[in-house]
Amino acid sequence: MKHAEDAEAADFFRDEEAVADPYPYFEALRGKCPVQRERHHDVVMITGYNEAVEVYNDTERFSACVSVTGPFPGFPVPLEGDDISELIERHRDELPMSDQLPTLDPPVHTDHRALLMRLITPKRLKENEEAMWHLADTMLADYLTAGGEGDFIEGFAGPFTLLVIADLLGVPEEDRAEFADELQGRPRGRGAIGSTSDETLGHTPLKFLYGRFTRYIEERRREPRPDVLTELAEATFPDGTVPEVADVVRVAANLFAAGQETTVRLLSTALKILAEDQDLQRRLRAERQLISPFVEECLRIESPVKGDFRLSKVPVTLGGVDLPAGTTVMVLNGAANRDPSWFENPDDFDIERPGVRRHLAFGRGAHTCPGAPLARAEARVAVELLLDHTEEIRISEQHHGPADARHYRYVPTYILRGLTRLHLEFTPAREEAR
Repeated sequence: MKHAEDAEAADFFRDEEAVADPYPYFEALRGKCPVQRERHHDVVMITGYNEAVEVYNDTERFSACVSVTGPFPGFPVPLEGDDISELIERHRDELPMSDQLPTLDPPVHTDHRALLMRLITPKRLKENEEAMWHLADTMLADYLTAGGEGDFIEGFAGPFTLLVIADLLGVPEEDRAEFADELQGRPRGRGAIGSTSDETLGHTPLKFLYGRFTRYIEERRREPRPDVLTELAEATFPDGTVPEVADVVRVAANLFAAGQETTVRLLSTALKILAEDQDLQRRLRAERQLISPFVEECLRIESPVKGDFRLSKVPVTLGGVDLPAGTTVMVLNGAANRDPSWFENPDDFDIERPGVRRHLAFGRGAHTCPGAPLARAEARVAVELLLDHTEEIRISEQHHGPADARHYRYVPTYILRGLTRLHLEFTPAREEAR
C-alpha cells in the first residue's frame, strides 16, 4: 500500500496487507477525516484521538453490544428509527458473545465489572506479582538453556501469561497442564473473533473455560476452602446480592481468555523491539528505571487490540460528521495512538516520550481494560528478568531474515495486533554460560 489512495481502498477486515501493516491505512483515513466510513462493510472508522476518547466515554449514545464483532454477522434485525435503544435490548442476546463483559452496557455492565474488580483486588494483584517473579525466573531459566535460541511466544510468552492468570484466578496446580493444552494447542487467529478468514465464530476457548470455572465455583460454594476460587465463589455485586454461578464464570473466563492473549502480543512486541535495537537494549540494561516507560511506548506504538466497535443508539455528530442511529463505528486504538496531534513523530519509538500513558491501548472510560495493571506488571517482570538472564538478545536471521529484509507474520485478525512467532537468539549472562 504505497499510496494513500491504495491504502484507503483496502478492505481492512479481509486484506492480508492490512494485517501485516495497518498503519498506512490508518494514516490514509485520518488524513481524509478522523471519522471516515470505509468502503466495504459500511463501518465508520475512528482514527482521531479526540474522537476515539469521545466515543469511549459516551455510553449514553453508543452501545457496546457489537464491541468484538462489529459488522460480522451484523445486527439480527433492521435498525430503523432515531432511537434504537429498545431494539438493542430486545435482540442483544441474539448477537455473538452477548454474554461477555465487553459487550454489556450500563447498568448491567456496571454490576458485572464491579464483580470482576472484586476478583482482582490490589491485594490479590500484589500477591500475584510476587509469584510472577519466581514463575518468570524459573521459566526463563528453562527457555534460555534450550540451545541459545527459540520461539519466544511458544517457549515463554504464551506459557508464562497463561500461568500468571491461572495463579491470579486460583486454578489448581494439578489442572494447569490441561489449561495449557486446551488454550495453547491450537492455531491462533483462524476461526476466532476478528479472524480475517470466513470461518465460523465460536466460543473457543470460552467453552472450555466455562466448563472448568462452573465446576470450580459450584464446588467452592458447596465446600468453601481457604483459596482464591472460594473468594471468586463468594464475591457479590455492589448491592450485596449473590450473583448466579454463570455471572461469576463469565467474568472469570473473560479475564482469563482476553488477558492472556493480549499480553502475549504485548510481550512479543516488546522483545521484537529490544532485539532489533541493540542500542536501546544496552540502555535498558544500564537504566532499569526506563523499563516501565519502555512498556508504555510498546503499548502505544503497537496496541495489542487494534480497535473496538460501538453501535450508535441515536443520531450523533462526531468530529463534525453526522452519524445516524444504527451506525457501526470502529474505534481504532492503533490509529489514535499514532495521531500526530497528540503524539509528536508518532511512528518513531521514543522511550522518553512525554505523556505516553495517554495512549488508548487499554481503551478508555467504562470499558477500560480491568487487567491493565496485570499486563503492565507481566511485561515489566518479563523484560527485567530477560535482561538479567542474558547479555544480548537478537532476532534469528535464520527464521526472520537479515536486518535489511526482515519478515514477520502477524495474527490474522482485525482485532488483535501481534506476531504469531518471534524467534530469538541469546547470549546467556556469564554466570549462566558457565
